[in-house]
Amino acid sequence: MITARQSRAARALLGWTQETLADKARVSLTALKRLESENGLEVFESTRDEVRRALEAAGIVFLATDKGEGVLLLHESRSTRP
Repeated sequence: MITARQSRAARALLGWTQETLADKARVSLTALKRLESENGLEVFESTRDEVRRALEAAGIVFLATDKGEGVLLLHESRSTRP
């Protein structure tokens, strides 16, 4: 499950605004703001899934261990660059 912090961190790595991510994930801006809120607002699981998929498609990998959570931005390999 994607957390508020992971979503915000992933956006920062990609240089995306909330508007950009909402558009790419095909969710409303309000839904994304609820997901990224630290206030414990309820969010549909489908919203979390769409946001996660959009971020993964852009190269984000979600990390989670018993010590914490995070995100990683994978760089395109040189062999696949034009």
